[in-house]
Amino acid sequence: MTQIPRAAVIGNPISHSLSPKLHNYWLRRYQLQGEYVALQVAEDALEKTLRQMPQDGFIGANVTIPHKVSVMQLADHITDRATLIGAANTLIFKNDGKIFADNTDGYGFIANLRQGAPDWDPKAGPAAIFGAGGAARAIIVALADAGVPEILLANRTRPKAEALKTEFGTRIQVVDWVQANLMLADARTVINTTSLGMKGGPEFKVSLEALRPDAVVTDIVYNPLRTPFLQAAEAAGCITVDGLGMLLHQGVPGFERWFGKRPEVDEETRRAVLS
Repeated sequence: MTQIPRAAVIGNPISHSLSPKLHNYWLRRYQLQGEYVALQVAEDALEKTLRQMPQDGFIGANVTIPHKVSVMQLADHITDRATLIGAANTLIFKNDGKIFADNTDGYGFIANLRQGAPDWDPKAGPAAIFGAGGAARAIIVALADAGVPEILLANRTRPKAEALKTEFGTRIQVVDWVQANLMLADARTVINTTSLGMKGGPEFKVSLEALRPDAVVTDIVYNPLRTPFLQAAEAAGCITVDGLGMLLHQGVPGFERWFGKRPEVDEETRRAVLS
């Protein structure tokens, strides 16, 4: 009897993840054999779990907080993109048990922007980024690849932003958090990569009054879908793109590798994941 291919999302905590909803919807939509589950994995059980998964019929996994950096130490092959970002979110298990690690967050971010704002031109002017965590790393690499001329970066703790400037080069200019609103006067692309504004969390308090109406503004938070950050940008006349699409698009390359079909991200996909 042929074993059906299995994939998973691993993290800690994991119950909030929308990935099972997304991948199982695609499996049904394309009438494919397969299963996608969520696995809560503690840090000290990560290596044992990853070594066991191929033996249990798993062909790959998505990786979320807090394991995106740790899995890099356990992978046998890491893509240049994941190496540059310093984190992996997509794993492929080879037949011999070897682990192949990639990062599709930047791909998901750019694909979401291009879908939500088809006229977005990365070369039009600077990008302003709030936050300097793992998501910011992937987004910085993706924006630089897309041709953004300058990246203005503000983080609540400046040393973290300075570390990214040291790592990724002179295209990045660090701005103090207390002056973060000043980044907006020239920015054509504005991104919130912090968790500020997330449902139940602290609010995003930086003034957005200086936003240009021709800026494209996106938030990687997707709960709520229309964050106060995006609402303020909308009121300023900006084109806004919500964060759900980044989650959906980053899942595409992994699903294709695991199940052999490149899935589409459309309104039907969004509805299925939000239902």
